[in-house]
Amino acid sequence: MCLGIPVQIREIDRYVARRESKGVERHVSPFLLQHESLAPDGFVVVYVGYAIQKIAEQEARTAWELYDQMLAAEGRPSDA
Repeated sequence: MCLGIPVQIREIDRYVARRESKGVERHVSPFLLQHESLAPDGFVVVYVGYAIQKIAEQEARTAWELYDQMLAAEGRPSDA
């Protein structure tokens, strides 16, 4: 199963963005969304290191709630 992860953009420097989700910060490429107006504190879906879709904050929160429920059903902690 392939899964895109909602993340919050913290900083953008040309074709590299620093993103955060669940307290974990990493870098992601916003190159595929260069036609979108991305800004710090905005939300995107990341797949294999690339931002693939701009989303609203509420969509990101809803996705994480669902992921947390799936992890809980498997007996895993939601911050894993």
